[in-house]
Amino acid sequence: MDFKKRIDTNKIPKHIAIIMDGNGRWAKKQGMARIFGHRNALTSVRESVEAAAEIGTEAITLYAFSSENWNRPKTEVNALMNLLISSLKKELPNFQKNSIQVNAIGGLKNLPAKAQKTLQEVIEATKKNSRVVLTLALSYGSREEIVNAVKNISKKVVNNELSIEEIDENIINNHLYTVSLPEVDLVIRTSGEQRISNFLLWQIAYAEFHFTEVLWPDFRKVDFYKAVLEYQNRERRFGKTSEQIEDLND
Repeated sequence: MDFKKRIDTNKIPKHIAIIMDGNGRWAKKQGMARIFGHRNALTSVRESVEAAAEIGTEAITLYAFSSENWNRPKTEVNALMNLLISSLKKELPNFQKNSIQVNAIGGLKNLPAKAQKTLQEVIEATKKNSRVVLTLALSYGSREEIVNAVKNISKKVVNNELSIEEIDENIINNHLYTVSLPEVDLVIRTSGEQRISNFLLWQIAYAEFHFTEVLWPDFRKVDFYKAVLEYQNRERRFGKTSEQIEDLND
């Protein structure tokens, strides 16, 4: 069955966020160390980004490394940082070929200097690409993001650059890492887990969720298309009733 052909091009999610889960379990099934799963996940990243570009999604955000992941064994963290560097270099030609603009959010200053340098080089090299914005959430934690936003807004209030009465959803949005991105329409989580894991808590307020048992290294375009199809079959009400939505569509 060609799932891609069944997708309604008039109902494409503008922003898809993916919690890439299951690398360790995938590696364990192969009798290998966890890093083996991380290395074999690059194909899944490439296919998801290409699929997003093919159907017309504007932005795709990947939860690549959480702020809590620093607590993992040092050998795994070091291997992940080295993998980040090598993967960015390896994928740069594909980013250019497919006009993918690379972006990054999170505590980027916590990354090793070499990783920061490579990341900035790729961001700079792809900044004029316009087909899809690929955002890598690195050393990212949503609560920390919100705390930083509150601090920055508070500083503006103290400095009389902003009044308390002016603070609304737009002001908060403008102080988040994702200020330049559309709201998240669809969140995909692989491996069967059904948690948000401190990912884009503000941004996913009205997002649809798709949970799949597929482990991330096995995730392919067909799985991406299935998630989009499920999204398109949902009724997005944004607090309204079904009857109100039907009236708006008439």
